[in-house]
Amino acid sequence: MFYAINWFVVVVLLALWSFTAWALHALAAWTVSNAGALSGAASGVGGLRLPDWLAPWVPPEIAQSLTALLSGLGPVVESLLQAAPAVAGGLTMATWAVWGIGSALLVLFGAGLHLLIALWRRGGGSYGSHSARTLPTG
Repeated sequence: MFYAINWFVVVVLLALWSFTAWALHALAAWTVSNAGALSGAASGVGGLRLPDWLAPWVPPEIAQSLTALLSGLGPVVESLLQAAPAVAGGLTMATWAVWGIGSALLVLFGAGLHLLIALWRRGGGSYGSHSARTLPTG
């Protein structure tokens, strides 16, 4: 019974790992495919302003310094987003590599637990047989 629970947990963890890798790959692929549209948004950083509900709570000096900081980061973000399509070729390969390493580690984890369960059951059975014996006195 413990073996079945062990491998059921490993299969569930492997399914969650696979779903996570797929979702992150889809998000990264979407980001890479929309890099041009996102770079246009990065150039419009100077027009950012605080939401109306937050503006009364933030001192104007802080708002101006944040706007200046974001304006300074705009060209850096834009250059990174323009370089994103060059990364698209290796994205799928990297996803498969990370997924494969994680999956192998999960299977090794399951095999280790399987071995521990076997050792535990073997040890438990031998202790029971030793306790039934009577030791000679003499």
